[in-house]
Amino acid sequence: MHNFKRNIRAVCVLAAVIAVFLLLDFLLYPCTFTRNDIHAVTTRQFDDIYMGTSHGKMGIDPKAMEEVSGRTGHNLCVGGQYSEDAYYISQLILEKGYKPSRIVYEISPGYFTSEKEEGNNYLLFYHEFPLSYTKLSYFWDSIRNCNFRTMLFPWYEYPISYELENLGDTFKTKWNKDFGIDDLKSDSQEYHESGFIERYSVDVSGLAMTGITEFSEEDVVQRNMEYLKMLVDLCKEKGIEFVALVTPIPGVSLSAYGESFGKAYQYFGEFFKENDVRYINFNSNQYFPIFTHELSAYTDYDGHLNGDAAREFSKILAQVLDNTYEFPASESTQGSAQATTEAAG
Repeated sequence: MHNFKRNIRAVCVLAAVIAVFLLLDFLLYPCTFTRNDIHAVTTRQFDDIYMGTSHGKMGIDPKAMEEVSGRTGHNLCVGGQYSEDAYYISQLILEKGYKPSRIVYEISPGYFTSEKEEGNNYLLFYHEFPLSYTKLSYFWDSIRNCNFRTMLFPWYEYPISYELENLGDTFKTKWNKDFGIDDLKSDSQEYHESGFIERYSVDVSGLAMTGITEFSEEDVVQRNMEYLKMLVDLCKEKGIEFVALVTPIPGVSLSAYGESFGKAYQYFGEFFKENDVRYINFNSNQYFPIFTHELSAYTDYDGHLNGDAAREFSKILAQVLDNTYEFPASESTQGSAQATTEAAG
């Protein structure tokens, strides 16, 4: 009897500790645009789902694409998203009873030669997953390997002074299940309900070229490629069209890092060919001429488009995806980027 009471007390203490952790998480973890994204794709049916990195987030406007193709879509891209995240997001969407007819996955080579960073990158999507079998699988395969603080105190990397200042608004937003976007705007960009982030134009004359991570096949993290293969296979199994996409980048960046980009594009081109996947690379010979690579269309040398350019690109992308784009009768590469695009094939 004594042992039974002691066990009951232990269970009650554990339950109280868990309750405190959950309450702190509810109060201190901010309402991010990722929260809106996951809510959207687990409560609504879309024709197209876009996944990938920040290049896709700021380059693909589903509303602009819908104007051209009539297909609905949501942009789930975000900086910090790895192939394992994309795989589990797809599983979650399917578990919730929704099945897109097409998944477009934006490829950024650097995300395949690096591993997930410690901290909130582990939680970008997992934290927003509703309780589900997929969330448990995601935890077992990925989250359990991260820093213990990330699991127990998911708010720890956010400035506590900021969170305390906004505690009331955070509580009210979550309690009322409010998914408004008014607060998801800054001086440099704004989030749209479609998941697209519009980055405002910048004065490109003041931009400095920062180092771009160079690609080497020897540096490829096999875990990242395994999850990409799992995502491709999942789409085939469920009858979902899978398209791999490389968004355009400035011509000056292609020229400066031509050999590296060429190796990356060739590597992924061979992978997708082996797996019978459609591969659209806007820095390749075929697609290079149909969208500008002038720096003025971008907000940095890395290739993040400004809002106006992103809408223009999205309309072209919609036509390319639906095979309605009329390619110029005569195609040619531009300037010193030619060697890079030829290497891309």
